[in-house]
Formats: sequence, C-alpha cells, structure tokens
Amino acid sequence: MNQLINHHPASFRDPAGFIYEQNGTVYRFVSTAYASHYSLLMDSGLAAELLKKNLLLPFTESTDNHTGRADWYKTLIPQQLPFFSYAWEWSFSQLKDAALATLAVCKLALQKGMILKDATHTNMQWVDGKWKLIDTLSFEKYTAGESWVAYRQFCECFLNPLLLAAYSGLEVNKLLLSYPDGVPASVTSKLLPFKTKFNAVVYLHVHLQAKLAAKPAGEKKNSGKQLSQKNIEQILESLRSCIESLQLPQKTTTWNNYYNETILSETYLSEKKNLVSSILANQSYNSVLDLGANEGEFSLLCREDAQVIATDFDSACIDSLYKRLKKEKRKNIQPLVLDLTYPSPAMGWVNNERKAFFERTKADVCLALALIHHLAIAKNISLQQLASFFASICNTLIIEFVPKEDLKVQSMLHWRKDIFEEYTLEQFEKSFADFFILEQKTVVNGSQRSMLLYRKK
Repeated sequence: MNQLINHHPASFRDPAGFIYEQNGTVYRFVSTAYASHYSLLMDSGLAAELLKKNLLLPFTESTDNHTGRADWYKTLIPQQLPFFSYAWEWSFSQLKDAALATLAVCKLALQKGMILKDATHTNMQWVDGKWKLIDTLSFEKYTAGESWVAYRQFCECFLNPLLLAAYSGLEVNKLLLSYPDGVPASVTSKLLPFKTKFNAVVYLHVHLQAKLAAKPAGEKKNSGKQLSQKNIEQILESLRSCIESLQLPQKTTTWNNYYNETILSETYLSEKKNLVSSILANQSYNSVLDLGANEGEFSLLCREDAQVIATDFDSACIDSLYKRLKKEKRKNIQPLVLDLTYPSPAMGWVNNERKAFFERTKADVCLALALIHHLAIAKNISLQQLASFFASICNTLIIEFVPKEDLKVQSMLHWRKDIFEEYTLEQFEKSFADFFILEQKTVVNGSQRSMLLYRKK
C-alpha cells in the first residue's frame, strides 16, 4: 500500500501531518498528534468562517487511510491547485496582499480560541482571485499568556522584505530568492534608512528585534511577563496598519511604460491583438504560458476558463498586471516575476523541497511575443537552443519573430558588435522545424515582424 504513496518532499517538518499524492490527487494526512487541534478548528466554526471569507483553501474529509499508518486520524482532500508559485516569483503588491490575508487569518483564529503556529509565505497561494491559506494544519489551540510563536517568521517572510522594498527600493522577489525562509531582522535593520529608527512601528518590529537577536543566548531569557490575547491582537493590528500603509516609490521603467512609448505604433498593437485573438480562437487549450507578458495585454485575450500564467522579468509590470486583475476580478491569470535566463531554481533539502519553475510549468499554449530578439540578441541564446526550450514547455507555440532590420533590434545592436549572422527568419524557421510543424505565418501589419503558429511534432 505504501508504495503507491508519493510523499511530498517539502512536507516533512510538521509532526501534525504531511502532504502526499496518490493517482494524481493530492491529499493531506492528519496524525493523531493533531486530533485535538483539528477538532477545535472544525467545532469552533473557525474553518467554516475562513472558508466563508475565502481565506482558507477548501477541503473535504475522507475516511481512507492510504498510508496504513497507525497514527492516522484524518485524510483531507484539498482543492487541487493547478499551479504552485513561490514568493520569489511575486511582486510587491502580491506579497503585501498575502501578508494581509495571513494577518486576517490569525485574527479570526484568535477569536475562535486558536492561533497560527506557522506564518510563512509558502502557506499562501493566489487561488480563484484570492489569497488563501493552503495549510489546514497551521492552527493550534491558543494558550492564554503565551506569545505568538509565528511572530518572527511572519516578520521575516512578509514585513521585512516589504519594508525594504518601500524604503530602500529593493525588489521583494529578489530579496526572497536570496532569503527563501525570510529576511532576518539583523539584515533588514542594516539595509533600512536611518530615519526608520524614528518610526515607532518599524523600530518595534525590526530594529528592536535586531538588537535582541544580537544579544548572547544567556541574556535572552524571557522577563516572565505574559502576553494577553488583547496584546497579541494589538501586535496583529500594528503589523496590519504598517503593511497596509506601505507603497512602492513611483518609477517608470522601459517595460512598464512599454505600450505608451516604446511600442512601434498603435496600428501595430491593434493588428497584433487582432491576429493573436484570431489564432487563439481557433485553438483548443486549457492552459497558457505567456512569457515576456509585460502588463498582460495578450494574457487578457485568452479564454477566461483557461489557466494562464503571465510572466515578466520586470516586477513593476507584474505588479501593474496584478492590480488590474484584482480590479477587474479576473481569476484565471497568475502574474509572476520571472527572468527567463535565470528562472526560479530547485531549492530546499537536496533540491527537492521546491521545484524549479519549469518543473512546475507545462502549458497547452505558449505565447512568446516580442521576446525572441531579447533572448537571441541581448542574451546570445542560439535559435536552436530556443526551439528546444519551447518544445519542452508547450504543445502549441505562438511566437513573434522580430527581424534584425526592426528599429528595436537595431537599437540593441547600436552599442555592440553584430555577431548574429544566423539571426534571420529563414534560419529561425529551420531551427524550429526540428521540433515543430509550422501551421501559420503572418506579417503583422504596421511592422516587419512575423507571427508564427507552431505545433509540436
């Protein structure tokens, strides 16, 4: 029986239970060690309240003990996630909203006699247009007088990177890629501007914590003062108010201003949208990967019942797209920050806990619009390498070829030697013919660019 179980490599730290997969379905094992906490979660009405407010991933109970373990208590079947993202793929606003959702969950838990024992970004996912806690076993019974055990974890995973982004202009995704378990207070305190020491909230949650962390172990003994539930609620409110007020400094980049200034022409953009819409309308697909999505103009052309992952290396573009999706209540698009030449790597214990981006990602259709020249010219990636890459991630490819005569390519070549003799449409088609069948080729009106529809062999 146990041989059928695929134990998730990232689910091993919590004695309360673990995630496993069987026959393509993900389950959560709940051990007898967690029985009293699980009963309180259900009987107190906390689970029902969180589900009602869209703050907890929906789940059902099963009486099947697939593992055969003697310490089995419950089997949970969570709503199946089509894609799992990590905080180092999120923009500022995504991390901010995930933080606020975490605090809202903890506040509701306190009202029901429970508290979050884990407050990591890994437990939050953007599902159906809402940030939801996916770890049902993150709660434990609240004991009066005890501090919030997940306080430091919350600050390191959420508060600290958000403060560094707001005050120092650092990008949250890059910070969390360097510190996947959260940015320590000692690091944050050094990187924040001196003026933040005069901000009472920032001083309390960052600078003071950094000082305490620097003390020798023997001097860190608790003073014996207990925290009441009201004290913890005040801490939660302090964190909520601080995070709610944080904003990114306003700035314009080449890419988040792409459609206003750097696009070829309005005619080109309009014709390109019409062409891509027409191609998509004739495709059968359930999933789309839009690489180099910018602010998502073409992701939004996809069917609303298809799962779309829209990526761009510019976090400002992804932040803008995320805000638009929230405003328009579009639920099927997942915007993520991703540099194609340095995609999210496999991480964690023996590199198995967290899969690399392209291990998690396969799509029926891939959009690669106004992208190929950035990879081939700016990054020196060969057309053969690109063809092989696209064949590994999708079945249908809609790709735009930008010729060397194009003004954008010419500007890229202005400050460097042109060593790209093979960068031609003819060579492009020859390279891609090894992996794909060309089904359609159209010149985009208002440009010299070609739109090609490929089907993988």
